[in-house]
Amino acid sequence: MSINLNPMLSPNTPSIHIVRQYGPTGGMERYVWELTHALAKSGQPVKVVCEKAHAQSTNNIEVICLGIIKPKPRWLSMLKFSRKVSKYLNSIDTHNWIVHSHERCSMHQVTTFHGPSILNRKKRFFDFLSPRLLTWEALEKREVTGQNVKAVLPNSLMVAEQLASLYPSMEDKICAPAYPGVDSAFTKLTNTSSGETIGFIGKEWQRKGLVFACDVIQNIRQQHPEIHFVVSGPFPDDIIHLFEDWPEGSYTLLGWTPAEHVLPQIDLLIHPATSEPFGMVIAEANAAHIPVLISDQCGIAELINDESGNVLSLNEKQPWQNSLLTLLKSDKVKSINLTWDNLATQHIELYQDISQGN
Repeated sequence: MSINLNPMLSPNTPSIHIVRQYGPTGGMERYVWELTHALAKSGQPVKVVCEKAHAQSTNNIEVICLGIIKPKPRWLSMLKFSRKVSKYLNSIDTHNWIVHSHERCSMHQVTTFHGPSILNRKKRFFDFLSPRLLTWEALEKREVTGQNVKAVLPNSLMVAEQLASLYPSMEDKICAPAYPGVDSAFTKLTNTSSGETIGFIGKEWQRKGLVFACDVIQNIRQQHPEIHFVVSGPFPDDIIHLFEDWPEGSYTLLGWTPAEHVLPQIDLLIHPATSEPFGMVIAEANAAHIPVLISDQCGIAELINDESGNVLSLNEKQPWQNSLLTLLKSDKVKSINLTWDNLATQHIELYQDISQGN
């Protein structure tokens, strides 16, 4: 049976969520995991269609695993997964369900855009000869502009503006940002640091601005040698060259360590990313009442104000040094209050609007 994309739903607004890997295994995957559980907790019927489930779901979520697809080449695996999903949806009665994709699929009414567009990449002359890029572009265009699409949910205002510029015909269907929530455990963390520790958290350390952060902090340490720098995410061997001129004991390289273990050790999070669609660790630091100093290239920047930290451009380092010293003295941080329950409420309202034809 073919999917009916104009269902008359009950007030419960049942939803089918499409994600390749279901479980808290990565940023986008955790988003889907937490959202679907928050929806189910609120009494909404939820199904998940995936390749594989990596954890045991609760709250009566029905999980349909379609089987593992060879992950590389990635563009081909995305295409194969999309076809599997379409085949499955065409085999069931979906007229009472909202179909919500978090992948490059079709046959959905709602899609969440979790990162930058492929069209925003640096273009090269021979791109038109690449089947990988051509397929990726086609899948993205179908995901955003498909005739069935009723709503596109960006995870930040920066992503929303980018999509509106790239796909102007869909501007009226690009919704307000659907910000990820933060686990309530972060609000209960107890700070154990000395008051002079700056932290950097991020596995993709080049993109997230570790070199810039090192330069800023090294300059400050000349006048404030008591400042300590903690780095979590990169393998120490990959970044030790950045600290060749640092005094012994002035830094700690933790390797990959969960944010909830790092945040109690620091008094300020620095995140000078050159490109960050959202910045989940920034939200987690805020929930833990830690001030943040971030670049204006972070999607979450629109939510950060003087009561929670500071947002700066990457043009000059001096403002970063000045702001860093000021923020280290902050004793109160206002929470931006991002919760998964709030996100679920936003989705329920959207699903109801779609079901009523609004």
